[in-house]
Amino acid sequence: MTADFVPAGGDPHRLLSEVRTLTRRVRADQRVTWVALLVLAVATFVAIPIDWFGMRVDCVADGACKFNRLGSMFFWPPALLLSYAVIAAAYVRIARSRGVDARVLPYAITGAALTCVFTASWVWARIYFASHPPTPDTAPAADWVLLLDRLVAPAGTIGVALLVLARLERNLALLAFTLAYLAIVLIPVTFGWQMHTSVQASFVPEQVISGVVLALGAAGFALARRRQR
Repeated sequence: MTADFVPAGGDPHRLLSEVRTLTRRVRADQRVTWVALLVLAVATFVAIPIDWFGMRVDCVADGACKFNRLGSMFFWPPALLLSYAVIAAAYVRIARSRGVDARVLPYAITGAALTCVFTASWVWARIYFASHPPTPDTAPAADWVLLLDRLVAPAGTIGVALLVLARLERNLALLAFTLAYLAIVLIPVTFGWQMHTSVQASFVPEQVISGVVLALGAAGFALARRRQR
């Protein structure tokens, strides 16, 4: 059995074009990208003083120092879980106010799962190095180990989760932004900014740059949304 759904005298090509235009509008209304980036930027900036004052540094007579980022490690798991909950709630509320559904739950679940991975890796590292403390003869970590360490760190997991959000939103602009963000985090890129006044200060450039990139992304996507309206 067949049926003709094209109105009398209607143009099928024009109807298809209108459907595609409507689909693009719905996808645009489902996007609240700037909210996600803004919440994550705030969490990143708040982590900086917590990491600074919560870091324990032990130096010996020969000038070598061991550090333990306890403050950061205890801050990030609950902070990320709270951030993803806030993002999901904001997406649902804003999308419904526009008359559409929000496709954010897989992103929030991915972010929460990656937070668990980050926390588990931190606990494992604590246990391992407690029983295998490094010595002056210990070989430096391989490049791939450092890359993996940055990937499972909070900034890295933020970027991986954003890839999922870009897929859900079918947002090429967010995909490009996320790839650039991950490159900055994983290399890492500090644009020549270095601070060697203390162990705490040496981590500041990377953290500030990550937060600034997320904040600028939030501002850019918010401006783009305003222009679309």
